Amino acid sequence: MLVQLMLQIYDRLEKRNNMKISVIITLKKGVLDPQGKVIHQTLDGMGFEGVNEVRQGKYFEIDTKENDKKNAEEKVEEMCKRLLANLVIENYKIIGSQ
Repeated sequence: MLVQLMLQIYDRLEKRNNMKISVIITLKKGVLDPQGKVIHQTLDGMGFEGVNEVRQGKYFEIDTKENDKKNAEEKVEEMCKRLLANLVIENYKIIGSQ
């Protein structure tokens, strides 16, 4: 019982030291978005009027072991540059840190 309680406390403390970073990756303006076009056409076919354009993207939540917001965001930015985003055709933006 005591061991279980200690493990729960440890888990909570461990989670407090983690930073969760949210990132959105979108196609750059001028890059064709065939998936967005299909979504737009489907919405129109379903009766959703007044939609000018749909652009699709990717959303990531990255749970880091960092407890410093700046360090966590810097690491995630490097992840975006090196793997998550194709910088030739995509932009990325860190949209939140917890």
